[in-house]
Amino acid sequence: MGNQSTIDMNIVLIGYRGTGKTAVGIALSKRLGKAFCDTDDYIEEKAKRQISDMVATEGWSFFRAKEKEAIREVSSVENCVIAAGGGAVLDEGNVENLKKEGVIVLLEATTQTILERMQYDKRTEQQRPSLTGKDPYKEIEEVLESRMPVYQRVMDFSVDTTSKSIEQVVDEIVQKLEQLRLRR
Repeated sequence: MGNQSTIDMNIVLIGYRGTGKTAVGIALSKRLGKAFCDTDDYIEEKAKRQISDMVATEGWSFFRAKEKEAIREVSSVENCVIAAGGGAVLDEGNVENLKKEGVIVLLEATTQTILERMQYDKRTEQQRPSLTGKDPYKEIEEVLESRMPVYQRVMDFSVDTTSKSIEQVVDEIVQKLEQLRLRR
């Protein structure tokens, strides 16, 4: 990392589905004049099929392999805002690639907020298959509980998106990036 400015670095948004990674990522990339890449969209474009189809036909491990390849490619691009899939950082290789040129920002929200956002997101059905097959609220709680230690270990800082507008979240990220830059 050295004295590389955070301005030129990638900003990687991680967190559970529905925490705002894509919406915030698009707004943040515009604000900072960076390119934007959503790894899930990138995978679908490359494979020319939906994630739900990949998972249904070949299983989660097939998708995770595609995700690993996508993250390796995307994280080698400089000056980009990257919205990583919710489970992407569970793979150590992905974390290394994302951290190499990037600052990792964890977006968080309450279980209820995540559930409501998922219900209003038209992509949920096609792109986000259930991870456990359980009741959505229970699934969110269980998956969050298992992933939170990993999220917290790999992040540079976090922002709670629960009751904030996209603009407020972007403002907070920009402010924290500036503080991080000054500390380095």
